[in-house]
Amino acid sequence: MVVPLPALRHLRTVPRVDLVIGGAIIALGTLEAFTVAAEYGAAETPELWWIGQALVTGVLVWFRRTSPVAVFILMIIAQYAWHRQGYEHCQVWQLFSLLLVFHTVGAELPFKPGLAWAATGVLVFDSGAVDHRWLPMEEVVFLTVVFGAAYLTGLALHVYASRARRLAEHAVRLERDRELRTAEAVAEERVRIARELHDVVAHSVSMMVMQAGLVRRRGGGDESALLGIERSGREAVEELRVMLGALRMPLEESIPQAGLNQLATTVSTLASSGLRVTLEVAGEPVRLPPGLDLSAYRIAQEALTNAVKHAGESAISVRVTYHAGSVELEVLDGGGAPGGAPSGLSTGNGLIGMRERAELFGGSFEAGPRPEGGFRVHARLPISQEVLV
Repeated sequence: MVVPLPALRHLRTVPRVDLVIGGAIIALGTLEAFTVAAEYGAAETPELWWIGQALVTGVLVWFRRTSPVAVFILMIIAQYAWHRQGYEHCQVWQLFSLLLVFHTVGAELPFKPGLAWAATGVLVFDSGAVDHRWLPMEEVVFLTVVFGAAYLTGLALHVYASRARRLAEHAVRLERDRELRTAEAVAEERVRIARELHDVVAHSVSMMVMQAGLVRRRGGGDESALLGIERSGREAVEELRVMLGALRMPLEESIPQAGLNQLATTVSTLASSGLRVTLEVAGEPVRLPPGLDLSAYRIAQEALTNAVKHAGESAISVRVTYHAGSVELEVLDGGGAPGGAPSGLSTGNGLIGMRERAELFGGSFEAGPRPEGGFRVHARLPISQEVLV
């Protein structure tokens, strides 16, 4: 027999216990068909059509979790077909299969529909609709008790599984809240450290620079040494200001990891994927302070991301211009497809982040639609104590 591919795919998802139960039902039904068929009222042994019923019942067990109502109905119909052949009593594996589907209705369905199906099944058997005869009271009580007990065991399992699932979800929420509180505590501590560094260290270094400059202008010492002290102090104050700003950034962005030298790699990667992206560098490149270099790259990177997302297939150009005292970034795109969303428009969080990065270094930031169509992002960041490459 060739098993269809959908059936094979389903068998891979069937729990192992159901595979074993279904196989045991098929095996037991086949065995009884060849050994004790006459004891149940069959004309002869073997009774080959019993094998088909056992096979159908075993296969239905494999689908009991995915289609509990359909399996429940089909199992009752199979029992009806059995009794229509003139048999008064069902076999052991048939009774077990019926108890199993009553249990499944309680375990897999919500309470109200599960109770309704279980009560309907009990009434069908108690009324004699399956057997086509009036059942004595002791048999009615027996069927009600055994089928009701099977349903209640499934219901108990359903309640337990639901409670375990709620506890697991609660544990996940508690862990998420704990991580959030930890992150907030770390952020508050970083802000406190930044405030103390600003109030103590930055103030002291600034006073040293001012005093060195005052002594140098009055001619009270070695001018070259004092000039060196003054320059070093200013560089220290500038880097300290950058690091204080970095401490106030999100934790994952506080350590410089990239710079404008990586912008060419980013653009070439986008271009290799089929996008029309170009990069132009004007002026004489300079080595930027690490914090400024990172922020400049992040601004260009975010602007490129927005352009790629909203500009469709239009051309995107990136221009980096080095001036005597500043570095200028400009990202232009030609706009999205006709009738689509306006280019460059987003939730605004990216634009806010780029503006904050520019303002951290005393720079300026502009972003908005272009008159000829498309979107323009422009940032100018002042360079302090730059060193020529």
